[in-house]
Amino acid sequence: MTRKTFKPVVYLKENCPFCLKVRIALLETGLALQVDTRDFAAGSDEEQKIRAELQPHMEKISFPAAQLEPGGYVSESDDIVAFFAAIAGRDPKEMTVYRNYVDGVFSMSMQLWKENMELKKAASSA
Repeated sequence: MTRKTFKPVVYLKENCPFCLKVRIALLETGLALQVDTRDFAAGSDEEQKIRAELQPHMEKISFPAAQLEPGGYVSESDDIVAFFAAIAGRDPKEMTVYRNYVDGVFSMSMQLWKENMELKKAASSA
């Protein structure tokens, strides 16, 4: 009888900058094919199925999320990236495509998001 090997599962929402960060890291580490990636669109039936699957294992569900080992779930993109980088023997600081995304588009997106939140807060206080 053969023993089935655990394959990590990563849950990635479309148009999520944090999910794209994880996807880029998986591709750059060469581990993308060694992971079960479950992609879904916001508001889809698939998202509801995934949320129901994750609910018993996570206090707060956010994406990306991953089951990195049997029963071990995380939802912090940096933790997911660090896990796979370690397996691949890579330092995320040295992964060129990943760094270009994180330091460029991702950083700019986060700055714009923060500014937008501040504007919304100011508008609601007025």
